[in-house]
Amino acid sequence: MTFHPTEFQLHLFHEGALFKSHELFGAHIINEGGRTYTKFCVWAPHASAVRLAGNFNGWDGAGYDFEKVNKEGVWFFAVEKDLTGALYKYEIITPSGEKKLKADPYAFYSELRPDTASVVTPLDGYKWSDRSWIRKRDKKDSVSEPAAIYEVHLGSWKKAEDGSFLNYREAADQLVPYVLEHGYTHIELLPLTEHPLDISWGYQSTGYFSVTSRYGTPHDFMYFVDKCHQNNIGVILDWVPGHFCKDAHGLYNFDGGFAYDYRIEKDRENRVWGTANFDLGKTEVLSFLISNALFWLEKYHIDGFRVDAVANIIYWPGSENEVNPYGISFLKKLNTAVTSFHPSILMIAEDSTDWPNVTANPKHGGLGFTYKWNMGWMNDILKYMETDPNHRRHHHNKVTFSMMYAFSENFVLPFSHDEVVHGKKSLLDKMPGDYWQKFAQLRLLLGYQIAHPGKKLTFMGTELGQFAEWKDQEQLDWHLTDYEKHAKLNEYVKELNKLYKRSKPLFQLDSSPEGFEWIDADNHHQSIFSFVRKGNNADDFLVIVCNFTWQAYTGYRIGVPAPERYREILNSDSIEYGGSGVINKKVIKAENEGFHGMPYSIVMNVPPYGISILRPVKKRKGINANAKEEDGGHASGGRTGKQAEFIDKRTG
Repeated sequence: MTFHPTEFQLHLFHEGALFKSHELFGAHIINEGGRTYTKFCVWAPHASAVRLAGNFNGWDGAGYDFEKVNKEGVWFFAVEKDLTGALYKYEIITPSGEKKLKADPYAFYSELRPDTASVVTPLDGYKWSDRSWIRKRDKKDSVSEPAAIYEVHLGSWKKAEDGSFLNYREAADQLVPYVLEHGYTHIELLPLTEHPLDISWGYQSTGYFSVTSRYGTPHDFMYFVDKCHQNNIGVILDWVPGHFCKDAHGLYNFDGGFAYDYRIEKDRENRVWGTANFDLGKTEVLSFLISNALFWLEKYHIDGFRVDAVANIIYWPGSENEVNPYGISFLKKLNTAVTSFHPSILMIAEDSTDWPNVTANPKHGGLGFTYKWNMGWMNDILKYMETDPNHRRHHHNKVTFSMMYAFSENFVLPFSHDEVVHGKKSLLDKMPGDYWQKFAQLRLLLGYQIAHPGKKLTFMGTELGQFAEWKDQEQLDWHLTDYEKHAKLNEYVKELNKLYKRSKPLFQLDSSPEGFEWIDADNHHQSIFSFVRKGNNADDFLVIVCNFTWQAYTGYRIGVPAPERYREILNSDSIEYGGSGVINKKVIKAENEGFHGMPYSIVMNVPPYGISILRPVKKRKGINANAKEEDGGHASGGRTGKQAEFIDKRTG
């Protein structure tokens, strides 16, 4: 048979370099000489025998014996049948004579839980319509492009009317228009590899090549990705290459020995999650995992991965300072391989450590990721927001400290599912104060996230202003938009994302210190921060003022870099968003008076618990583009920093 494993394939696999190992291993339908075969290949180095058991032979592997093709434990079997749709497992005889029934590690599809068999499933036949998206994606430098990522748990975003899960096609038809309407650029999906337990959210997998059958078939998921791409939405998949669950049919103790996991117990056992760690020093495991990444990119057209628990890969389990050299080597090899095949793919590290050069090229000592989650910024700003506003002046550095390292990596600023579950409260409910103040501060927080250097990620439901934590067994609280404050917050999020995408200073120089300049980082008495975000062109910049207390100010002077007229393009305190209306209606003319170390200054209104974003007024052919407001003066007066009369925010 010409489809028997070749010596070259086996050599690459055992070297850790067979990056299309899914084309050799697993179940495949083969046509040869006018005959149809189903071939199976599995790596089981400790097994004394391997057989095929399934619904086609009464789950009895007798007569379906695999051939051991090399001493390293690759086993092969072919049957002259088209077994498409058949259920199967590998009947593995361990060195001690125990019989194990194991799901296929390379299976492309699996039974619906709680059943655990693999399903013979060819992946061909889907007609993609996303060529235009792929072509545009591959020409872009993502670091200088906007990224507003909507993180989704597919099982609880929205349910069908009967309370069941939406399938991939139904989810696509509802989620894609919703994401478009709200201005997000990407959807990030919690893991969709097959997993036994719903409440693991997909982070404890048994089928790394098998898209979960909870929501439909492989072609259904292809439809989901295709629909996203046809609407210019990227798809990022959460991916867990560090550890796997220990269910009996999975990878754990696969063949009576530890094939995929470390042999030494302290290295293997992940006590925190009750899982087993992949043995990243084993070359066959590297072939498995790197092939898996490329499989999702090529078979499902995924645009990138958020790689889970990178700290658990960099360091040995249970240790915060003992580096795992196998983990470091794996991450470099993974990112080098992925980007060599697909240079535009996003590789995003969910890394809580201070390991350096996570997003630097491996050739220069880096790990090779495209982005790293900025967990330090996220923790600091949430602690700051949860502080009593009257005491925030004592924690001023929680806001300013992130700028000390903001350009050391390419960062994503995450408000993820981890921050709104397990008693941590929703983002809205983290905000101190009364009902009005909570909404005002959430608008401020989301505005500050948009203004701070780094790409953006928010978990589903944030845009609704959920008071309750994420409930992973229920859908989002969609009824909230029937209430005014929630509906206005929802509109604010839409406008915020649209403003972000059309404002080059908010994304072009995210990873460069040339893209950011403080105006005033030292006003801890009033908890007001002002800064400039800059684009590639010198005259393309925004002035941003954030007030983290309830006091509003008129006649507040700040320095500005240019003698322009400035228009407020967003104010989170606008009445249309649920605010109290302390805005800057008219164009503000810069004065020839230096301030805050800047050569010019403006006098403006500063909203309570608010963010104000101002842009220089554009001119066209010598005529002001906003000529109707040429005569508008600066915001109403008073001396610099004069406190306004407190506004009753309950009446708005």
